[in-house]
Order: sequence, then C-alpha cells, then structure tokens
Amino acid sequence: MQEGLNFVVDGGKKLSGTVVTSRSKNGVVALLAASLLNRGRTTLRNVPKIEEVNRLIEVLRSIDVEVEWVNHDVVIIPPEKISLDTIDRASAMKTRSILMFVGPLIHYFNSFDLPQSGGCTLGLRSIRPHGMALEKFGVAIETHSENYRITHATLHPAEIVLYESSDTATINALLAAACIPGISVIKYASANYQVQEVCGFLQALGVSIEGIGSTTLSVHGVKYINKDVSYSVAQDPTDAMFFIASAIVTGSAVTVADAPIEFLEVELLLLGKMGLKFTLSNARPSENGITKLVDISISHPPAGGLVAFPEKIHARPYPGLNIDNLPFFAVIATQAKGMTLIHDWVYEKRAIYYTELDRLGATTILHDPHRISIEGPTILKAAEVICPPALRPATIILVAMLAAKGRSVLRNVYSINRGYEDIVLRLQHLGASIEAHTN
Repeated sequence: MQEGLNFVVDGGKKLSGTVVTSRSKNGVVALLAASLLNRGRTTLRNVPKIEEVNRLIEVLRSIDVEVEWVNHDVVIIPPEKISLDTIDRASAMKTRSILMFVGPLIHYFNSFDLPQSGGCTLGLRSIRPHGMALEKFGVAIETHSENYRITHATLHPAEIVLYESSDTATINALLAAACIPGISVIKYASANYQVQEVCGFLQALGVSIEGIGSTTLSVHGVKYINKDVSYSVAQDPTDAMFFIASAIVTGSAVTVADAPIEFLEVELLLLGKMGLKFTLSNARPSENGITKLVDISISHPPAGGLVAFPEKIHARPYPGLNIDNLPFFAVIATQAKGMTLIHDWVYEKRAIYYTELDRLGATTILHDPHRISIEGPTILKAAEVICPPALRPATIILVAMLAAKGRSVLRNVYSINRGYEDIVLRLQHLGASIEAHTN
C-alpha cells in the first residue's frame, strides 16, 4: 500500500499531446467479484494496476482463489472449496467493492459473514438497496458492527424492483440471478458502464441477458458455470474526465484517446455550453463489443474564456451526468466566469471536500453538505494539501495543482492510487511537472 506517498507538482504549465484512457476501476472490481461465479479459468485482460484491484486480489487469495498477474492480465482460478475463515479482513475493509462478493458467494454458502466495507469516506452509505434486492431471491443480510451476516435457505428466480438505481446493488442482483436457474427480472436497474461491463462478462460465461443498457434486465440464470473465458476490461469514463478537466484548467490542447463516449455525452454537452471547444473522431467499439469509443480533442480555451453553466450542475443515473464525474465540474468552475452551483445530492459529505479548493485560491460558498457555489474565474495558487480520503475529491485537488503556478504538495495520495493507474507518468507524458515522493 502507498499511504505515505506524496505528489509534488510545479504547476502553471501547459499540457499537450495525447493520453490513452485507462481501463475502468469500477468495471474491473465488479468483474473480480463476478469471476467467483466461474468454476473454470477466468482471464481478465487490460486490468488497471491500481490499489483497489490490489485489495480485492488480496481478498481473493486469502480465500484460496488462485490469482496471477500476467503483464496487464489477471488469471483467476477458483479452488475446489472456498474458505472464508481466512479472509483478509484488513484488505476487505478498505474497499466498498467487497459488497459485490455477496451475489456470487450465496452460490457457495447458505450462510456466511463478510467484513464491513470501507473505501471512500463520504458519509452514510446504506446497504439497504442490496438487501431489498437480494431478499427477493430468498437472501437475508444483517448488518453488525464489524461484519455483514448473509443467510438463505433456498434460492429462486424473482422479479426485483430497485428503489434506488444503485450500480453495486444492480451488480449484486445480476450476480445472484446468474446462477439461479430460470428468468429473473431486475427493474429500475442501473444502466451505468460497470453494469454493462458485468452483463458482457456474464454473457461470455453463457448467461443470457436481455435489456443491456436499459433499466430493465432479464437474466436467464444457469445452474452451474465452468468455462475458460477471456474478457477485456473496458475504458473508464472518469479517467477520461480527469484528463479533460486537466486540459481545461491548464488552458491546454490535449487529445483523450479511447474515451467511452456514451458515458461522457452529458458532461461534454455542459462543457460545450460553457464555451469549451472540442472535436470527436475515430469512433469504434471497445473489445467487449458494447462500449463505444472516440478520441476527444480539447482545443485551447476560447478568447473570452469559459462561462459558468446557467443551471445547477447535478448528477443523475445513466444516461445523466455521471456521479463520479460531477466533482470535476467544481475545479472547472474555478476557471469559468460567473457563479456555478453544484448539487452533489447522492453523498452526504462529498461537497464539503470541494471546499479544499479554497486552499488553492478558489472562492467557494458551501450552502449545506450537498450544495456548493463556486465563483470564477480564479487564479489558482500553489499550496500544500493533505489528500482528502475520497477518490474523486482528491483528484480535483490534483487537477487544481496542475493549474496553480508554483510548487504544490499533495500528501498521502493513496485515495488517488485506488482508482488511477500511472497518473504521474501519464501527466509527465503530457508535459506536467509532477513527481511522486515518499514521506
């Protein structure tokens, strides 16, 4: 783990060139959980080497699953019998992704415990959507102080209505339904990129799914999966958005290649209304045949600069603005003329982290834990900041530091390394002056 790592940034430099979008953090962690459904060999290709992946691999190995890195591929071979007695609790508690192990593990055990999930510190994050979804299959989830207790007698196909279009709850429901013979229907499902990723993988395993990309998924479950399968992780829209934001705040011309356009269209619409000039080219599918890719070329800023978006900026379930891309509009707003209102309604505490931009010279007004106004344009200044304990708020501090003239230090960047691969090298390739140092 890299909790003692700092980034040192000499900001105020223009960026230039092309950066290739990394593979999806949220997609691959779901695929690692989904691999437990397969009693055969699973090869996940183009896996990002990030801390969140490392934690889940540590968990898999601790329960006797064989996991091997081969360059950027991960080969997973399950044991004859999984033992949860030896589960790596420390690694499991560092990631909320451990919740997605519930769906596959119900096919191994009638009752079991999982450690309480961790990940980003963003306030109360209920697991009720998971419990309400899985109870329809006959599963009960009890929350205790340090663990979840999962039990069931028999499993049966079901029609589920999700009261919240949660990505991870939808995935848990998919992983449960995949190995319950019969047809299960998930209504008001998330159609987000990681859900589509899991659907593609399940189809490769022989599970038929209708409605991919929509809010109603029909899953034709099978009793047993034992298949050697190879599946490529798709591209990450939040990785692409990081570099789009970096180009904007530094006033640079950058091309973001292999961007998953269907999960960036609303973001680009808003940016276009703010005055950003960009072009899309080279449309093509990703290896999974589902994700559509383009190259996004960001132009130098217009002569008059960007203007604040006239309406509040808020996230919505896909096909709306992605919740993980919303924070980038906070740092972009520092360079837009006027007042931008951002409503981060999903997470109880995340908008508070946006006020850390004040340390770099931003002008913000925090209305409540969900809403913040940001006035621009602002000349950002160098500063030393301790990295927020949440992935996306941490990355927008780094973006601001790229634009702030002078030397900035971002301390304890583990939360960034949870989700972004080789971020220092990729920024250096674009001309940024950034280095990683240990304490």
